[in-house]
Amino acid sequence: MTESHHPRRIACLQPSATVILASVGELDRVVACTKFCADVVPEVRDEIRSNVRGGKRRIIADSWTSKASDILAAKPDLVIAAVPYQQAAVTEILKAGIRFLGLAPRTLDDIYGDIAMISGCVGAGERGAEVIREMQSAIEDMRRRSAGLPQKRVFSEEWGNPVIASQPWVAELVEAAGGEFLGAPGVQCSAEEIARLDPEVIIAAWCGAGDRVPLAKIAFDRGWSETCAVRNSLVYCISDELLNTPAPTLVAGLRALAGAIHPRVFGPQAGLRAITPVLSPELPRRE
Repeated sequence: MTESHHPRRIACLQPSATVILASVGELDRVVACTKFCADVVPEVRDEIRSNVRGGKRRIIADSWTSKASDILAAKPDLVIAAVPYQQAAVTEILKAGIRFLGLAPRTLDDIYGDIAMISGCVGAGERGAEVIREMQSAIEDMRRRSAGLPQKRVFSEEWGNPVIASQPWVAELVEAAGGEFLGAPGVQCSAEEIARLDPEVIIAAWCGAGDRVPLAKIAFDRGWSETCAVRNSLVYCISDELLNTPAPTLVAGLRALAGAIHPRVFGPQAGLRAITPVLSPELPRRE
């Protein structure tokens, strides 16, 4: 594909696409993106905070709530979204002759494939390959560092009502950080089922919630007070964008996971918040 055929105006309805384009030095092609992109891309966040009018990027809705009229107003020649997305909007986009790329990653390998595809699409294939190698190296380094540590039972959720376990790529990162992922990734589960599994570490990374997850309610309103995690105050919130954005930012999510699973080894990490200990004296810590 020659440069003249590379998309020059891209609308990103999924933060991961904006992150990937930024990571390969092609953020200038993004003419529209969502407000959630600001959580993971500093340049977008700075633009929103400074209230720049007539700036480079139009802020539009995400894949699920987007309207074709808002997307088309940005005059993109490529739209990148992720499932679930509005089929009616996609139909209008395709009718307008605009290329559409839909993403649906589940595993780390899928994410590497998306990075390769998006970077190749804008003529930055070599940089994309470098970004993939950097991610893989960071994950393997963490795997080596945690290899000799006790493996802990970890429950991680991406939504709280109903309770939905984190995605398969998070399960892979939990394993790399020295944990055993409890339950089926990406599947709805009951509080009773998790209580029976008795996690040693509980992690909440709710989609769209940032770091604003009510950890005390999770610990005590679901019947989890007798779990090892709650008794030992190993209940954490990891900022949504670090675990739920399938992009290079997952490396920071991996570090946060390591800090939660083995706090004495890896210490405090950016994006990681622990529950405030509220245990009464008669509830001893349980190892």
